Amino acid sequence: MGKGEDSDKITINVGGTRHETYKSTLRTLPGTRLAWLADPDAQSNFDFDGKSNEFFFDRHPGIFSYVLNYYRTGKLHCPADICGPLFEEELTYWGIDETDVEPCCWMTYRQHRDAEEALDIFESPEAGGGAGGEEAEEEGAGRETALQRLGMDERPPGAAGAAGAGGCCRNWQPKMWALFEDPYSSKAARVVAFASLFFILVSITTFCLETHEAFNIDVNVTETLVVGNTTTILLTHKVETEPILTYIEGVCVLWFTLEFLVRIICCPDKLLFIKNLLNIIDFVAILPFYLEVGLSGLSSKAARDVLGFLRVVRFVRILRIFKLTRHFVGLRVLGHTLRASTNEFLLLIIFLALGVLIFATMIYYAERIGAKTSDPRGSDHTHFKNIPIGFWWAVVTMTTLGYGDMYPKTWSGMVVGALCALAGVLTIAMPVPVIVNNFGMYYSLAMAKQKLPKKKKKHIPRPAPLDSPTYCKSEENSPRNSTQSDTCPLAVEEGAAERKRAGETP
Repeated sequence: MGKGEDSDKITINVGGTRHETYKSTLRTLPGTRLAWLADPDAQSNFDFDGKSNEFFFDRHPGIFSYVLNYYRTGKLHCPADICGPLFEEELTYWGIDETDVEPCCWMTYRQHRDAEEALDIFESPEAGGGAGGEEAEEEGAGRETALQRLGMDERPPGAAGAAGAGGCCRNWQPKMWALFEDPYSSKAARVVAFASLFFILVSITTFCLETHEAFNIDVNVTETLVVGNTTTILLTHKVETEPILTYIEGVCVLWFTLEFLVRIICCPDKLLFIKNLLNIIDFVAILPFYLEVGLSGLSSKAARDVLGFLRVVRFVRILRIFKLTRHFVGLRVLGHTLRASTNEFLLLIIFLALGVLIFATMIYYAERIGAKTSDPRGSDHTHFKNIPIGFWWAVVTMTTLGYGDMYPKTWSGMVVGALCALAGVLTIAMPVPVIVNNFGMYYSLAMAKQKLPKKKKKHIPRPAPLDSPTYCKSEENSPRNSTQSDTCPLAVEEGAAERKRAGETP
């Protein structure tokens, strides 16, 4: 241990925790904040305490240990007990690129961004309303949210009233949009949401009851057919639904029509509204009812054909069940889970397709082993007449359903069937945990977003002045031998951030 090594030592106090290292260690990453501490005039450009002979930084001491270890070992690891945004902010402060994080910690580091993206999907509801001032505050917050969604919150006060009716439109449009779109914006919006939920359930119940024999009526229809001088009377039988169910469905459709029209008129972006899948489902579920009512009075053959087709496509009304996603977080979570797990579903389909093809071929030839010599095709004793029929058996077996309509009858076919069942269990078990994890993540984030309390005034730490010793030096007062730019990028970024907060022009 010589004097050279002692003079090369440097003490850094970060958040009250003292760290000792060598200046040569800090020089391993030139252009970073710690590398500038190794320069000769660093004491005049940073917060240096001459009595204790140490540099002071008011930063997170725990994260700094990982940062300093990166200088020592060349490997940047992410602490598992530190929130991702905090670690990212510290890396930015010390001038370290996030891409230097080791592969073993990259997923841990990326978790916070995935969580933030997932949280943006679920809109946070407004805080529950109370009596008096709290209720007024809730309605004000709901209106403010609606204005923001409509893009009207930044208009000058006189701009809306200049056109006369524009001011009125600016007042009622966001209220109506929030009333029908956001159940948490006000008490009236909750009432509308419960009413919509009630009509959805009634419509689905009516759709199911229409297929029951107790609500079907046999009607004899007499039709007179005149051909030349010959008049023929045709007697046909027709099955009609009980009128009460038709009236109930009509009331439900009127509500859905009103809801659809109000939402499309008051929506902030018509193009986005039209592209939304739930809105398309609303329109498709409403349209057949009006077409059926309009064509029911016509007696032409074309009208009867169209009516017959519309009665067949009544099943689109069951799509209204998807409207429940507006009111139940769990259904929205399921939708986002399916969307996020697309790759896993494709992988599962590929595995099943390969297994079905392989085992359908194997069972076809395995069943031929026990064929009699008098059977040239070798298929009289088995259900597996050809390979395409074996596809159905392979799908049913790999998914562990086992209907029993097709089964092997030879010992070789039983062996293939056992292998097919085992392969199916293993194939389905591989992607399922990933899908379950995605659902758990989205559900926990959705619950967190719902229970997130309304933030009060956000705390913004006061930045140090530009001439403070905590800022790194610039090109004018100290030349550096660095692989990066000669100007101090950290100081430039922090200076720009401060000017932005102060409202100045850089």
